Amino acid sequence: MFDWDLLRSTSSVHVLMRLAQERGMSAEVCLEGTKLAPEAVSDPDAAVTARQEVRVVRNLLARCGAEPGLGVEAGHRYHLSLYGPWGLALLSSRTVREVIEVSLRYVDSAFVFGRLTFEEGPAESRLIFDDSAIPEDVRAFLTERVITGIQSIGRERFSAGVPATRISFRHPAPADTTRYRTVFGVEPQFDAAVNELVFDSSYLDVVLPQADEWARGTCEQLCRDLLTARRARTGVAGSVRDLLVRDPGEIPDQIAVATALFMSPRTLSRRLRDEGTSFRNLLDEVRQMMSEELLSHTDMTTEQVAARLGYAEAASFIRAFRRWQGCPPQEFRARGTLVATR
Repeated sequence: MFDWDLLRSTSSVHVLMRLAQERGMSAEVCLEGTKLAPEAVSDPDAAVTARQEVRVVRNLLARCGAEPGLGVEAGHRYHLSLYGPWGLALLSSRTVREVIEVSLRYVDSAFVFGRLTFEEGPAESRLIFDDSAIPEDVRAFLTERVITGIQSIGRERFSAGVPATRISFRHPAPADTTRYRTVFGVEPQFDAAVNELVFDSSYLDVVLPQADEWARGTCEQLCRDLLTARRARTGVAGSVRDLLVRDPGEIPDQIAVATALFMSPRTLSRRLRDEGTSFRNLLDEVRQMMSEELLSHTDMTTEQVAARLGYAEAASFIRAFRRWQGCPPQEFRARGTLVATR
């Protein structure tokens, strides 16, 4: 049974509102019956319930439900930059397998209503979506949104993407499947036994392009936004911090940062000292912030978080985290979970 009072990011409702407004619906009509104000939907720190999001979907379908592939269009608009720490975790994943593992841990509070599972086979692997708990009137839309959203986010993270060999939906085929073929690259099967996205298993352990410019830029912006919320940095310190957050898992050392700023390591140390800080302090600041976000908002293991932050081994990360928080990472996560459940 799905928890309809589960709190979720406002990102999906924001996407739905834009979709509705492009079709002539006002924000007030789109949000009718939700008790949500338009400005609240734009607040990245706000949350909505699953029940409120479904009401927005119903409002959209009441006006535009005859449009073939509307759920596909909604899912096609999902981007990693909408999802803060979860997006950060995906952007810094090293293989397709890691991306899937991280995705499945957090996806319920992103844009999924049913149950998403993964099955690995020797030749083909499948992401299967169980939509049986979704109300029938919004089932096809939400199912299409999930399957398309997975494909869209995957393409952003994997550059050219992992091509689907088969897409299947349980609901009947629409009159026009052009939008489906354009997005998926294949003709979906409708009236199928399950909703699934099938791809070649050989892609699972492909090492992802860490140098991908879009991924690096988006990851840098996510980290910068999180850091800005904690502490503003200007001058040379701000430039150093920006370089440190570009690519979690590939955090540069002081020599590399100095070279990027066209100065010697000694000059960099002096300039930072004049601003009341040091390279080590800035590195600690970045790692501490990112570790807290990943431990609080994803189910990544301590080892995975350590790897994202560029530590050679988890033990070094645990020692550093004890110095920052006075407790090991798992205790920090447990405290946060306890507070959230009260």
